[in-house]
Amino acid sequence: MSDPIEAHFRQVVPAVDFCSLRLVSERSELLAVRQDVLQPVVTSEDRGAMLTVWDGGGMGYAATCDLSPSGLRQAVDEARQLARESAAHSVVDFSKIVMEPPKGDYASPEVEPWQNIPLANKIDLLQRECARLNIDPRIVDWDASLWHTDVESLYLTADGGRVHQSFRTLVPSLSATANDGPETQTRSFGGRGYCRQGGLEVLDHLGFRQAAPRIAEEAIQLLLAPNCPSGTMDVLLAPDQMILQIHESIGHPLELDRILGDERNYAGTSFVTPDMFGTYRYGSDLLNVTFDPTQPEAFASYGFDDDGQPAQHAYLIRNGILQRALGGLTSQVRADVPGVATSRACSWNRPPIDRMANLNLEPGDASLDAMIAAMQRGILMRTNCSWSIDDSRNKFQFGCEWGQLIEDGRLTTVVKKPNYRGISATFWRNLAMVGDRSTLEIMGTPFCGKGEPNQMIRVGHASPACLFTNVEVFGGE
Repeated sequence: MSDPIEAHFRQVVPAVDFCSLRLVSERSELLAVRQDVLQPVVTSEDRGAMLTVWDGGGMGYAATCDLSPSGLRQAVDEARQLARESAAHSVVDFSKIVMEPPKGDYASPEVEPWQNIPLANKIDLLQRECARLNIDPRIVDWDASLWHTDVESLYLTADGGRVHQSFRTLVPSLSATANDGPETQTRSFGGRGYCRQGGLEVLDHLGFRQAAPRIAEEAIQLLLAPNCPSGTMDVLLAPDQMILQIHESIGHPLELDRILGDERNYAGTSFVTPDMFGTYRYGSDLLNVTFDPTQPEAFASYGFDDDGQPAQHAYLIRNGILQRALGGLTSQVRADVPGVATSRACSWNRPPIDRMANLNLEPGDASLDAMIAAMQRGILMRTNCSWSIDDSRNKFQFGCEWGQLIEDGRLTTVVKKPNYRGISATFWRNLAMVGDRSTLEIMGTPFCGKGEPNQMIRVGHASPACLFTNVEVFGGE
């Protein structure tokens, strides 16, 4: 990974307050079988470096794929010039930020490495699972895929900092679409939310090899199901819907750069304000949300963020009270509020900004059966399929693939097109029961977008099933 890059970096480091290099090498491979036909194998490789300079109170950066001494020197010169030009206009005095030289390593756990399994074996697996989705003439589209990514990063600072990190991620997917006349329904493998770090052993942890027949059967079942009823009722959200609820109505509102207005022009602002930290009741006493990049198998785990800050487990919301922001070191200094090590970039040619990583809702003590038994009139919803939220991340409405009515403490009729809406500032205060560890699932998304130019980044979420009261539910009619 380092090659001669470290020696080249030392050659070009200028006399400035701070200088860093972030080298990223990424390789990905996507295998897919659709309607029992192998699709073209898609591979990509990318490698380059970002040079960052702080000088005279300003900050500048420049990226390059020319990793020779001359290429790095040109990038350093551009970054230093930008730092000087920005010094008189920056909202942050970078000369006052203390950056300790980081040192460490991180590597994803990997029991069954992707590259150790022949390509033919992986294709055979996908063809077999894809064929198992086609159980009925009403199944009109079906697919199975595996997306593997291998990322190596090296972070160097002029004062001796060195962090090397290796990430191996896997995103498996299954989907079946059924049609009968004007009605079409799709059922998927967790809404494509089963994302993990690791090798092919991840498939066994997630039950990938057992899921296809159930997914297809549920797609057929939805064809025959009535529409979800409308009204105010209790809602029991499964983990594969909870991750989207957490992501949109907790994760994005707590991003500190968004709170400070940096994203207003593109991805929106936040209903959260800096004075809320430490006092604001975000949810009921049962709401405990943590930032935890230290989970080995989670999708967005790391040892250090892309500014070289060490990652640590921290509560963002504790017993319902807002504690910390999702803000890296620069944003913390700027806003004077506590944050976490969450400056992240999607690649070498993007600067790190405040992003979610592993954002988890901590489990409670209720079993799934106990939550169902506690509901007189309500609905269980699984697997997100649509979402909409306003530009302050407050008012929202979400739709799910699967619904099942709960009446007098029992699961009854399956319903299709279940939707619900609410307001972030009050929805979480109606959290009435939190599932125990037996209901918890570790999931994520590879497609969280933010920033100009846009950055699509990997985010991890873990959540148990959760019961909310007084939720406005509506169907698809």
